[in-house]
Amino acid sequence: MLFDEIVNSAYTHREYPALDSLSAEWRQSRPFEGLRVLVATPIFRNTLLEYRALLAGGAGLVAGRAGGEGGTSMPCDAKIVDLLRESGIPLLTPAEVLAGESEGAFFDLILDCAGQFSACHPRHGFVELTRSGVQFFEKSSLPVYVADSGIVKRIETCLGTGEGYFRALEQLGFAEGASEGGTPPATRLLVFGSGKVGSGIALQGVRRGCAVTVATDTQRAGGANDFSQVLSQNGVAVLDFRDYAAVSSAIAESRLVVTATGVKGALDHPQIVEALLASDAVLANMGVEDEYGPGVPAARVLAEKKPLNFILEEPTHLKYIDASLALHVALGELLVRGTQKETGPMDPPSELEQKIIMVTINQGAIGDELCGMMGL
Repeated sequence: MLFDEIVNSAYTHREYPALDSLSAEWRQSRPFEGLRVLVATPIFRNTLLEYRALLAGGAGLVAGRAGGEGGTSMPCDAKIVDLLRESGIPLLTPAEVLAGESEGAFFDLILDCAGQFSACHPRHGFVELTRSGVQFFEKSSLPVYVADSGIVKRIETCLGTGEGYFRALEQLGFAEGASEGGTPPATRLLVFGSGKVGSGIALQGVRRGCAVTVATDTQRAGGANDFSQVLSQNGVAVLDFRDYAAVSSAIAESRLVVTATGVKGALDHPQIVEALLASDAVLANMGVEDEYGPGVPAARVLAEKKPLNFILEEPTHLKYIDASLALHVALGELLVRGTQKETGPMDPPSELEQKIIMVTINQGAIGDELCGMMGL
């Protein structure tokens, strides 16, 4: 199968049990036979497993890439982009897809990320991978499954994204003593946001010995995507982001500051910006958008405000992202089978998520970690 050599040299089957299971099933059922499918997941080595599953299912595969004036800036690995071209897989920008639509060339399915291709018109609809992309589909007249709305995405964000943040710090030389189990308690970490990504970073910091504070909207505590109570139970101090004096003080005391709110310009308040500019802390962003705002220069933030883990060859280890990518493509199968008649954003069916979770627990390398996260 395409990409076998690079996949087999980099991974074991236990790192991608969910995608491997779908590939085996789809080689027989061929649910995407004759269909044009565009995948806009950030192009990295671990994305090859998502492509392989779709190709096994018969898809006419196209990779989506950011581009065009005002387009979303989506990181990628240039070596993998070249590999796709060498393998004959086309890469298209949103503008190029829309140009094709004007000439009657429509995709059957778009598996989107961050709403990059939301202006397009795939025949069967969309599957959006991230929470940040949902806003672009609120008024869509097409079915839109949101992979991030369910339980499966917590595997990636709660277990994998926090690990990727620290791995990127280590690669840049900013995490001396911050390897797992080795961080001295004096290392103070301030996280903005208490959703899946923010809480994952915070809890990873706790495991590494950091003294962690989270700044969040405490008035919304208890929502489906808020983990403030879990954080407090793990010794994380939780501040309301509107308490600018307390937040400014936390910035001044912190060695590491990272944003994970999912909101563009979330820190764009004069008092917060002043505190950030006066701080010696290592600043990073783990959101798709610029969460610092224009008051903080890009040069002051690692990776110039782009998601820090995307500097890595593997932004999130495949073993943590396998279930998310499997859900991304499996929801696409539901759409092309025509079982969904609603329009606009929808949650994943719980039975599909449970199937993927059980495969991950029983066959994957992170079974024990996942059981611990779910309290099993």
